[in-house]
Amino acid sequence: MKKRILILCTGNSCRSQMAHGFLQSFDPELDVHSAGTNASGKLNPKAVEVMKEAGVDISHHTSDSVDKYLGEEWDYVITVCGGANESCPAFMGKVKHRLHIGFDDPSDATGTPEFIQSEYIRVRDEIKEGFHNFYQKQIR
Repeated sequence: MKKRILILCTGNSCRSQMAHGFLQSFDPELDVHSAGTNASGKLNPKAVEVMKEAGVDISHHTSDSVDKYLGEEWDYVITVCGGANESCPAFMGKVKHRLHIGFDDPSDATGTPEFIQSEYIRVRDEIKEGFHNFYQKQIR
């Protein structure tokens, strides 16, 4: 039976989308979705760009509200918020396993374009590693 995984963040435009893309790329058989408690309705263009550089196309993803998934059952619900000034969403639906794998929000980065780009790449690579470890330990 396919594992159902929901990745949660606040805006569902960047980190949750990257995690969604990587997890699906590790195993196309997984049923992966991502959502936000305050979904922005659009993807962060820098997130799409750095994921494409890593060989994963997330440009077709949609930014969805968590409300869309409340009535469904999930094997895993994973929150990816990082900073102390960020409140992680709570999911009240039917869930077998709740996990938190937190990351900084690269859209908060300020400075030169090169620095901002490097932050997106750093967070992307951390997300890839974190979710690959999750996949190896929990799913396979």
